[in-house]
Amino acid sequence: MKSLAELQAIRDKTRAAVTLRENAEAGTRVLVGMATCGIAAGARPVLNAFVEEVAKRGLQDVMVTQTGCIGICQYEPVVEIVTPGHEKVTYVKMTPEKAVRVVNDHLVNGNVVSEYTIGANAIGAK
Repeated sequence: MKSLAELQAIRDKTRAAVTLRENAEAGTRVLVGMATCGIAAGARPVLNAFVEEVAKRGLQDVMVTQTGCIGICQYEPVVEIVTPGHEKVTYVKMTPEKAVRVVNDHLVNGNVVSEYTIGANAIGAK
C-alpha cells in the first residue's frame, strides 16, 4: 500500500464482502459446508466463488455464508441453497466453476442445476 486512499479502498471492498455474507434480511441463503472435510475438499474456493459471483451480479436478496458439517463428507464440497417457499437444494462435489453456473442458473434464473445435486450424484444414480 502506498496511500491512505488505497487502504480505504481495500477496507471498503472487504466490508462489502462481509456485509454480503452476513446479510440477515436475505431471502435466499447459500450455505457452504466448511467443516474440516469440506475445507480439505476445496470448499473455501467454492465459498469465495459464490461470494464474488453474487456480488458481481448485485444479488441483494441472497446471503452467502458458511456452515459446519452437513453430514455427507463423501460428497464435499457441499452447498445447500435455501429459498423460502421452495425445497432445499443440496449441491455436491462443487467447484468454483460449478458455483458460477449455480449462481447464473439457479439464483438468477430459478433453474436448479440437477446434474450437480445430491440426487444425481448418489450411490447407484446414473
